[in-house]
Amino acid sequence: MGCAPSITVSQSGVVYCRSSDESNSRRDSTINQQQHIHIHTASASDRKAGESTSPRNSGGETRAVVLHGQKDRSSISIEVETKSSNSSSFNMKGIVNEVKLGKMKLNQPPMQVLLVFTKEDAQCDGFQTACDKGGYKCMMVRNAADALERYLEVQHDVVIIDSRNPKGIDAVGLCRSLRATKPGEYTAILAVTKKSSNPDKDEPSVAPLLSAGFSRRYQENPGVSTCLNELVQLEQGEVKSHFKLRTTNCLFSALDNCSDAIEIANEERDTQYVNAAHETLTGYTMDDAIGREAGDSSRSEKNKPELMESIFAQLKKGKAWEGLLYCKRKNGESIPQNVHITPVFGYGGKICHYVFHRRDPSPSQTITSTSVFNQEIQHLDKINSDIQTGSGTLIRRQSVARIHSMMIEAPITKVINIINAAQENSPLTVVQALDTVLEILRGSELYNPQLTSQQVKDEDRVTSDLVGGLMSNNVSSSMTSLSSPQHTHFHKRRLSGPECAGAKSTTNLSPATPPTHLSQAPLEVQKVLENDHKWDFSILQLERITNHRPLTYLGLKVFSRFNVSSFLGVSEDVLRNWLQVIESNYHSSNPYHNSTHAADVLQATSYFLQKEKVKNCFEQADQVASLIAAIVHDVDHPGKTNSFLCNAGSELAILYNDTAVLESHHSALAFQVTTREDSCNIFKELDREDYRAIRHSVIDMVLATEMTRHFEHLSKFVNCINKPGTRDGDDSSSLSGHSTPDTTTTLSTPENRALIRRMLIKCADVANPTRPCDLCAAWAKRISQEYFNQTDEEKRRGLPVVMPVFDRSSCSIPKSQISFIDYFITDMFDAWDSFSDTPELIEHLHINYRYWKEEEEKLNKKKVTEGEKSSKST
Repeated sequence: MGCAPSITVSQSGVVYCRSSDESNSRRDSTINQQQHIHIHTASASDRKAGESTSPRNSGGETRAVVLHGQKDRSSISIEVETKSSNSSSFNMKGIVNEVKLGKMKLNQPPMQVLLVFTKEDAQCDGFQTACDKGGYKCMMVRNAADALERYLEVQHDVVIIDSRNPKGIDAVGLCRSLRATKPGEYTAILAVTKKSSNPDKDEPSVAPLLSAGFSRRYQENPGVSTCLNELVQLEQGEVKSHFKLRTTNCLFSALDNCSDAIEIANEERDTQYVNAAHETLTGYTMDDAIGREAGDSSRSEKNKPELMESIFAQLKKGKAWEGLLYCKRKNGESIPQNVHITPVFGYGGKICHYVFHRRDPSPSQTITSTSVFNQEIQHLDKINSDIQTGSGTLIRRQSVARIHSMMIEAPITKVINIINAAQENSPLTVVQALDTVLEILRGSELYNPQLTSQQVKDEDRVTSDLVGGLMSNNVSSSMTSLSSPQHTHFHKRRLSGPECAGAKSTTNLSPATPPTHLSQAPLEVQKVLENDHKWDFSILQLERITNHRPLTYLGLKVFSRFNVSSFLGVSEDVLRNWLQVIESNYHSSNPYHNSTHAADVLQATSYFLQKEKVKNCFEQADQVASLIAAIVHDVDHPGKTNSFLCNAGSELAILYNDTAVLESHHSALAFQVTTREDSCNIFKELDREDYRAIRHSVIDMVLATEMTRHFEHLSKFVNCINKPGTRDGDDSSSLSGHSTPDTTTTLSTPENRALIRRMLIKCADVANPTRPCDLCAAWAKRISQEYFNQTDEEKRRGLPVVMPVFDRSSCSIPKSQISFIDYFITDMFDAWDSFSDTPELIEHLHINYRYWKEEEEKLNKKKVTEGEKSSKST
């Protein structure tokens, strides 16, 4: 039997409405009944006869009236009215607020608040109590890592960070990390600061907090009413505005998928937006259209000048115009279009935007989606009827993908639509061939070549093991299974990140201890670094004389050569501190993936950036991002492959869902250690947009080093960068090695620069086979040793052996290098050489390939000789 709800008014005037069985539940608990409660507090003189009252204090009383209730699940509406000697009122509308955005009616959910406090002090309790009383969902964490993790899961509307103790949470670093995430743009971030001890002293400027990304400052005041007032202001101000902005994404999505061409311009008639249909109709891409005068495509010779003047005269009066206009496509063709131009009014009744709505009037293009859908349904009904009656020997399928293409404009959808259209009137053999094409396109591994049984012979087991280990995160079922449950977890990783960065090394690094400035480096180091711009530069020599700390020295030299300090706006001391922190997070115990490898990749990257073609395509931001990505691309590498981590069930594999595990960890850790301390934060002087741009580029390049997408990146580079018309080799001017203006413009688009950056770091990452022979052989031994160690560990722990061929007792290093060059290196560096003009690399590659062939022959002869001796002895 249910009991009536109880009404409680606290001393602070906060109203609670609880059922008897929910006395301890918060306002955000499940509501099964809509209620309207009126609570009235008045002085004795204002009391009316017949009202049930209860004394609250000496000056007034409280009255509660339940006006109506119903069983539908909805929100609670509570009104509180207080009357005393100084009358005041407070209205609280329930958990779900109705918000209007133009003609849209939206329901804003309860505000979600994330508290980031190292401990639950009075200020933290004040905000928690205020959230409880305000009906807001509240969550508290004690450190920056948990805050970022929880924020990415929930995407809170408000984040309140305790910045009172500089030794506690790095409030500025956390704020910048939150702003760098995708939902960070729509979040209000509050900084709690200390209250001034001297009320007569001017308040400190809020500018540093705003530049760091904070929305506002809150001087500590644990009062619940003060905290609640702050939250209510945030909810009704920034949170509501952010909620509206997020909603506009659905409007842009609708415009992008609209079949009619839409163009939006400002009051000066400068185009600000065009949708995909506009590009199809006019031939102008968004990059072509943005910034041009709206209606410029309507300046066809077939449109009379007086007509255009009358149209714009009518628009200036605030009146819409609709009629037939000829549109001049990018190729010069003039086509008729039904055009509707609408002026949009802003504040003050002034025109702020113009919306151009274009539609092809030809009957063939005006079939509605409903009629096409009905035709498809009728066709499918006919097919089902034919199948049931057994009539016909072959039924050609008309793809339903054409229906989906009205909503989805993915490139693969367009390809499938074209293929299906070609099938309709094609011979049987062509239809069957195109069916096979469609089956291939439905697969997910479109760029990864598949090794067939004919290609992988018994004597080429090295290739299959090497490719299988590098190209997948999981091993096949034919490999050795786990032998015991105790081996299902990866051993605890070495100290990295904050642990490693904060630990003091006991190793004597003199004279390798990095200097304050490069000029203070030992003379032997400076002499070696004089050749860092040459391809035959010996990074192993620098490793030896710096006691395995080459990254900091080479980084300072390369950064100086590319003016990185000036671009980032930080001192050389900050760059040095950052290089030291990054290098300390590389594992010197790894035979291959250590700071020497990172320095080697950095040197190769700087060498490629000097090439004329690359310099012409890249901006300085691309150069800086490439150098940073090269330095951090393998930070905290455990010396094991992604497949090993996935099979071992390591924490990193679980965190990143067995997908690009190491590459995701390298990029994430790099930004974590960079932004943790101001003394090594090389990005601290960048504004938000520049930081996000360079962060995106660095992450994109590091992720490109994952081998599972090797052939995808290579194919896109060849098809987009080295295709006819973009290669310098297609005209006579290329013989000099210089780019033509048209070619440079084509390659300098953001999309093409991204493809070039990915290929650049990929080539730098695996450039060992293109180095001088002595360096190539040394690196081959190092990577083989690391693979040997992994195989030993897999056998010891009973894990699947990812690359069985790398058994230290039987492995042929020459054979593994030959397979690696054949399968991964040759095609990639041929493509890179065609673009960047690096014949010296190809020459070294051919020399090294012959060297490994000779070494393989020596090993084979040795095996034959040993076999003959063994047979004679028996």
